[in-house]
Amino acid sequence: MEKKLDSSGEKKLKCGDVSKCFQLLESILDGEDKDASKEVLKEKLSKCQPCFEHYHLEQAIREVLKNKCTKQSVPGELANSIRQKIEDIK
Repeated sequence: MEKKLDSSGEKKLKCGDVSKCFQLLESILDGEDKDASKEVLKEKLSKCQPCFEHYHLEQAIREVLKNKCTKQSVPGELANSIRQKIEDIK
């Protein structure tokens, strides 16, 4: 059963429209929806536990990928090998 935020500050345990909300949260994380993002994000995260969990999980995954994928240098030989294979496919 869905719980709504009440005066005690309890969050909903089920999201009414999971796919739409998750898509919105991901667009906010992508920086695509900057106009209404702060207010929408604040409201969603304060009222809905699934949205809160999804947002923070997605944010953590993105941070790990960002750190792991951007701070590693690629050996020149590997980059050249990949470029050559791409050219061979063309």
